[in-house]
Amino acid sequence: MNSTWLRRFTTTAGEGPLLVCFPHAGGSATAFKDLARLLHPDLDVVSVQYPGRQDRYREEPFTALGPLAEAVADELARELAADGRPYALFGHSMGSLVAFETARLLAARRLPAPRRVFFSGRGGPDLRDRAYDLYDDADMLAEVRRLGGTDQSMLEDPDILDLVLPALRADYRVLGTYRGPVGVSLTVPVTALIGDSDPIATVEDARTWREHTSGDFRVEVFPGGHFYLFDQLERVAAAVTEDLFTRAVAS
Repeated sequence: MNSTWLRRFTTTAGEGPLLVCFPHAGGSATAFKDLARLLHPDLDVVSVQYPGRQDRYREEPFTALGPLAEAVADELARELAADGRPYALFGHSMGSLVAFETARLLAARRLPAPRRVFFSGRGGPDLRDRAYDLYDDADMLAEVRRLGGTDQSMLEDPDILDLVLPALRADYRVLGTYRGPVGVSLTVPVTALIGDSDPIATVEDARTWREHTSGDFRVEVFPGGHFYLFDQLERVAAAVTEDLFTRAVAS
């Protein structure tokens, strides 16, 4: 795939729907590498690489969600126009908000709707986040350590911290300044996925996504915390496969 924004971690591209994955705050496209390799082989799984990390670390990261979603929507519009395949979106944590706003932008451009959107690890867009934009570096690192999902040894290496902190600061500003819409915004089927012991998002929070689509809605609860999906890869892969193939055919 010749794209600045999208990364593919499988050796071949499936001939079925395109599944676009959106990483969490401070995360990169590689967050979905293991999941991509477990998903149904017919899926063509790609991950969004936000600016300011890994091979894009020299680029300025976005500090507001609107422009970030606009840039992703521009890229996806080109990809979708090129092959016309069905597609789905999967976002985790901050990535859920980016996926949500991207879906809204694609709908506003009258592009085909996604087959399904998966929102993982957070509640609906109208739930107010903490004042993340006011966090200093110590606050951010304490939160990252508390949530897990990151190799803790990386946080103790000053050279690595110098590379990851600019993107992390920007992402926390994205979260702290975002104000989502109230009420229905999508018309597509939605699955909300959540860990049963997530310290920042509850199962009830996940259910609030019901208020933001007029389409089919379901919740999947997994054992684990905020980064449950790293520990429950096979179960997550099975849930995504069922929703994109079995349930889609049944409906």
